Amino acid sequence: MSKKFNALILNQNDNVAVALRSIKEGESLFIQGVVENVEVMQKIPYGHKIATRFIPKGGKIMKYGECMGIATEDIQPGYHVHVFNVRGLKEEERISTNREVQLP
Repeated sequence: MSKKFNALILNQNDNVAVALRSIKEGESLFIQGVVENVEVMQKIPYGHKIATRFIPKGGKIMKYGECMGIATEDIQPGYHVHVFNVRGLKEEERISTNREVQLP
């Protein structure tokens, strides 16, 4: 029996996954090639991001192996990562942040 994946990680350095369908609170994330068990803590709409590990306030949101934004609050694994807890990068951050990617 094959397992159906409900989320996708696009790069090994990512700290978020993308929901391949709406995921209900209490479900586990099933991501191809990832063995860690992350419980979804709130409903995640299709196409939205989910934290796969702890992201501290001020930490980088990593998607596609690139910094896509900065956490405006601590984000625990399994929580929705969206405009209410992430800010976009300023121009100078966009240039400097993606030159050398270091995870928090």
